[in-house]
Amino acid sequence: MSMTYRGTTALITGASSGLGAEFARQWAARGADVVLVARRADRLEELAGDLNERYGTTAHVLAADLAAPGAAAALRSALDSRGLSVQTLVNNAGFGSHGPLAAQDPDRIGEMIRLNVTAVAELTRAFLPALTADGRGALVTVASAAAYQPTPSMAVYGATKAFVLSFTEAVAYETRHTPLRVLAVSPGPVRTEFFDVVGSRDAAVGRMAGPEQVVAAALRALDRRSTPPSIVAGLGNRLSAMAAGLAPRRLSLAVAGRALKA
Repeated sequence: MSMTYRGTTALITGASSGLGAEFARQWAARGADVVLVARRADRLEELAGDLNERYGTTAHVLAADLAAPGAAAALRSALDSRGLSVQTLVNNAGFGSHGPLAAQDPDRIGEMIRLNVTAVAELTRAFLPALTADGRGALVTVASAAAYQPTPSMAVYGATKAFVLSFTEAVAYETRHTPLRVLAVSPGPVRTEFFDVVGSRDAAVGRMAGPEQVVAAALRALDRRSTPPSIVAGLGNRLSAMAAGLAPRRLSLAVAGRALKA
């Protein structure tokens, strides 16, 4: 049975395009109001108008750079000043890069870690007490199939997503006696702007999925009587993740290195 989110508000990061925009659409379709967060205010305003017209829910726009120091606290303060409380948090914002670590821009590495890791941890900490106390919504983080083995040529990105997966599963256990549903969803390659930012299609290993498929998989997991702490979206990705877990670490590393053209 599909859960309804009517009467709740979902905060969605990285909502200007791709998976974030699709999370907003599918949550609004289930009756939730949404708070859209990303850097590109024009994209957010366009999406908000579409959601308000199509679903009759309310979409709020907050333009913010979540990689900036103190971003989570500033976002929480901005919501408080508007009198907004959220029952669902979707930590979707993130980006990757491709190429040997020695050739990566150190500033870009720092920005990736702040967005993919620090923002996820700090936003979750900022909102978790309210989410668990209310219990009508969910905490969702977007990890990656890259979280299940080392990723040569995407060393930092893969490591950040391994953090997201481990972190979310731990929080799911800590909150197991509350009504909050906690889920890490790990997609493979998705048809979004991700690979434009990465700058290489060599990182697209496996069959490309649509954002709507990934978000639908997350919602199906949340609809279960007992929500799992994590899922891998897509059968091929699930099999690859299982194989990586069973194979010797050195073999998984070699396979990933060849697949990513390291």
